[in-house]
Amino acid sequence: MTAPTLAEVIATLDAAYPPHLAESWDSVGLVCGDPADVVERVVVAVDATAEVVDDAIASGADLLLVHHPLLLRGVDTVSAATPKGALVHRLIRAGCALFTAHTNADSADPGVSDALAAVLGVEVEGPIEPIPSDPVDKIVVYVPPGDAEPVRRAMFDAGAGALGEYRDCSWEVTGTGQFLPESGARPAVGEVGVLERLAEIRIEVVAPRRARGAVVAAMRGAHPYEEMAFGVFEQAGVPTARGLGRVGTVGETTLREFTERVSRALPRTTWGVRAAGDPDAPVRRVAVSGGAGDSLLGAVTRLGVDVFVTADLRHHPADEHLRAGGPALIDVAHWASEQPWCGQAKDVLDRAFADRGTTCTISALRTDPWTLGGHGCDTDSA
Repeated sequence: MTAPTLAEVIATLDAAYPPHLAESWDSVGLVCGDPADVVERVVVAVDATAEVVDDAIASGADLLLVHHPLLLRGVDTVSAATPKGALVHRLIRAGCALFTAHTNADSADPGVSDALAAVLGVEVEGPIEPIPSDPVDKIVVYVPPGDAEPVRRAMFDAGAGALGEYRDCSWEVTGTGQFLPESGARPAVGEVGVLERLAEIRIEVVAPRRARGAVVAAMRGAHPYEEMAFGVFEQAGVPTARGLGRVGTVGETTLREFTERVSRALPRTTWGVRAAGDPDAPVRRVAVSGGAGDSLLGAVTRLGVDVFVTADLRHHPADEHLRAGGPALIDVAHWASEQPWCGQAKDVLDRAFADRGTTCTISALRTDPWTLGGHGCDTDSA
């Protein structure tokens, strides 16, 4: 079996990390590369730094898959005279594509925070902030028994009747319909001025809200009546397993012990691992969020967890959070919190393409930007 094309790899990545889950400000997907090219070697990394790009090219990679976008802000040039433009030129000349899965990977199921939870031994229950299910309509129509199947089929063909991995789903019940055609009507059944009562089937289907117009038009086109009776009901959204962050449980421990576990589980960085809270406080329920998570401080407080593990916490938000009685905090380096995702992404590609000869490796380069650290002076003795 031949190696997959880049287009096939992109389809697999988009299925795992759907682009529509990306935040509106984000930039995800293919940065450079020809979808028709064959992909025999993939390198996965958190960042497309110059060193990572050089290493991927030297390894013969056809694709560099990264978490952080190289071109996040609006650009009007990718000239090789600019640092990022130079990387794009280097990749194109080497025939190495660049693909980004960022906030869509954060909210996917499984996603970045699932990978973080796994290395910390957290048994995940669900997201910190679940994304509601996609908007759905329930469409109801009343049809003479002999026309039920053509009407149902028209609705299915227009996009109705899908439930997860099931298709052509519907529900029906038989009842009695009644109508009185007035002057000017051209009834398919009955006569003008005569009250008509006849058996009808009530058909119910669900459909994505975006398909509403197409489903109603198809239903109308297949229905025998001049005026069909139907209803469209907007269904309430329900929480899904997708969304930012994850909440779960660990075997009972203390903040001190759990902080040590986090330190052992994540790759070492200059930033290190630091915690805020009572070191001896019990820890059972845990929230985690790969990347900068201070926007979730209010949410984790409402969830009543014992500790929140994330990155890039700032002094004032952390201080105010603790003063307000929020859970303990464990702050790690941004890169370290997202590096476990590389293994998850590798698994996605290995499952899909390993038997087709495509190899996938994780970059061994640390792209955490901090290189030196210190403890400062003791102000009490200064």
